[in-house]
Amino acid sequence: MKTYTIGQAAQRMNLSVDTLRYYDREGLLPFVARSKNGYRVFHEEDFAWLELITCLKATGLELKEIGVFIRWSMEGDVTLQKRLDLFLVRREEVLRQMASLRQHLEKIDHKIALYQRALDEKTNGAKSP
Repeated sequence: MKTYTIGQAAQRMNLSVDTLRYYDREGLLPFVARSKNGYRVFHEEDFAWLELITCLKATGLELKEIGVFIRWSMEGDVTLQKRLDLFLVRREEVLRQMASLRQHLEKIDHKIALYQRALDEKTNGAKSP
């Protein structure tokens, strides 16, 4: 079974080593093993967890809430409903974020079109040398 150092895991996840250490201190990495020397040892299955943490964080879930989710996951099937509820709420929040971003994009597209027309008119109105 292939193992990864914290540096290799950080590089693979496009995170800093400091970020992974911080996540560990915050209790987000209880699944990460330790070597006899106390070094973190990452396994292939740990990357699915790291990807999920990154996803949840990117959608605005606070690290404290992510920690709660991870604790629930470690408790097993007795917390399935809690985890489902968390994801249902998170999904609604992401949909709200997407709607807001679409509105912002429409405004940006409007400004791009406005400035492009202004530039085209300025260019078309100029006399050729």
